[in-house]
Amino acid sequence: MAGSSETVYIKADRDVEVTKPDVTLGDVLTLECANQAVVSRLKAIKLLKFRNTDDKHQNRTAVSILKVIQCIHECYPNIEVQNMGETDFIVTYEEQQTAGGAVHYLKAVIVVIISFFGAAFSIMAFNNDVDTTKLFSQIYELLTGRQSDGFTILELTYCIGLIIGILTFFNHFGKKKFTVDPTPMEVEMRLYENDIQTTLIETYSRKEKELDVGSTNLDGSHRT
Repeated sequence: MAGSSETVYIKADRDVEVTKPDVTLGDVLTLECANQAVVSRLKAIKLLKFRNTDDKHQNRTAVSILKVIQCIHECYPNIEVQNMGETDFIVTYEEQQTAGGAVHYLKAVIVVIISFFGAAFSIMAFNNDVDTTKLFSQIYELLTGRQSDGFTILELTYCIGLIIGILTFFNHFGKKKFTVDPTPMEVEMRLYENDIQTTLIETYSRKEKELDVGSTNLDGSHRT
């Protein structure tokens, strides 16, 4: 048994994905202790079990860090636990399913087609809304004194500038990034993920479905 002077440091990410229904502390936490025997034993402690593992059920739950500390103290009553991560986190069970290469390519092609035509439609709608063609025609006639035929240097530079602006804004072209900064799409996706995680945790907490001290585990057992 660990002495009273032992300290274990634990860290949990906001959202953890597991690939097996029986979840242990080692599956969802990063643990550190001067006594590595303690770490090895703690990693094997069972935290929860997903009972329904088919596609008809949502295999996800929120877990309070107090439940984790309770599990640790049941094994080592005198050990000190220092939490360095989240106070509440989400555990999602998902079986590993590797789709064929053709399926991945088909999905990529569909996304490219939708994005291309969607972006083209948005640009055309914007140009029609502000009447870009008429504006360019007036500018060309004002500067050159000749009537525009619709295919002038203004339209050409506008198209080139539009491409450069899109590439600069998204900071991405194929697999190449122009700078080390995250792209606006990556930032928005991260904000969206954070909003989803916060909503899920608050929803589980309000409905009292969060795995917490004194709550009923997913396998139907009750631990106090």
